[in-house]
Amino acid sequence: MVGQIFDILKGDSQADRVVPKRGHSVRLTLFTSGAMAFLAVFALAMSLAAGRLADRWSDALARSSTIRISAPAGEMEAQTWAVLEVLEQTPGVESARAMTDAEQRDLLEPWFGPDLPLEDLPIPRLVEVIETAAGYDGEGLRQRLAAEAPGAILDDHTRWRRPLVRAAGRLRALGFVSIGLILASTAAMITLAAGAALAANVKVIRVLRLVGARDTYIARAFVRRFSIRALTGAAVGTAFGTIAIAALPRAQEEGAFLTGLGFSGFEWAMPLVIPILAAVTAFWATRAAALRTLRRLQ
Repeated sequence: MVGQIFDILKGDSQADRVVPKRGHSVRLTLFTSGAMAFLAVFALAMSLAAGRLADRWSDALARSSTIRISAPAGEMEAQTWAVLEVLEQTPGVESARAMTDAEQRDLLEPWFGPDLPLEDLPIPRLVEVIETAAGYDGEGLRQRLAAEAPGAILDDHTRWRRPLVRAAGRLRALGFVSIGLILASTAAMITLAAGAALAANVKVIRVLRLVGARDTYIARAFVRRFSIRALTGAAVGTAFGTIAIAALPRAQEEGAFLTGLGFSGFEWAMPLVIPILAAVTAFWATRAAALRTLRRLQ
């Protein structure tokens, strides 16, 4: 494999004459590899952005919990203080505080509107719990809350984290599956282009055979040309895709998924792999197509 790559880079001026330097197959290879590389950059950016967003949400939920206190109005204050005292004595709890009416109104506003009469409704009191990196014993805390504040219910956000983790895994997988399909489509189009170029040069190929040229020698010329064209087209497509990603709006604190679409840190170097993958794909696709077509021409 290393020797074949070296031969491709080195080239052969005599063998290169077999491969047309312009025409439909050249334009098709350059355009296909460039367009597919452009799409691959976006697929990669989507996969990485989805993973970052899900990780951020998962990390935030993993260290936060909520205690919901449902009690008559006369007992609400006492149970709230009882819950805070229990939390203060619980190992693994970094901080805890009861949310204010204004904060709870802000949480309910998207569903019930800005004029919600909070004081007239039997809305539970929410206590926000931030845990340490070590965490706390959830089952033990539930038992203590049941004894000290019967109206308190602990929600450790487990049911929220699990769907996020599953969604992150699926989105990442979809991103990489998309890149795989893009490479497969590139291979298919380059195979068609290589086959068309070989068919258009049947007479030249027969003359080369008459003077003793082997099929591997002829195929190597096509492999070299098409691999370099795929590398060139993919490099251009990757450059335009990376510029397009860089031009997208930056992620904001309150932003949605699309405002975080892009690369971060060392991830900006990852698109550089796409032209290499395109060239390797073109190498094997062209080699298989050339040898298969040459066998048919015998």
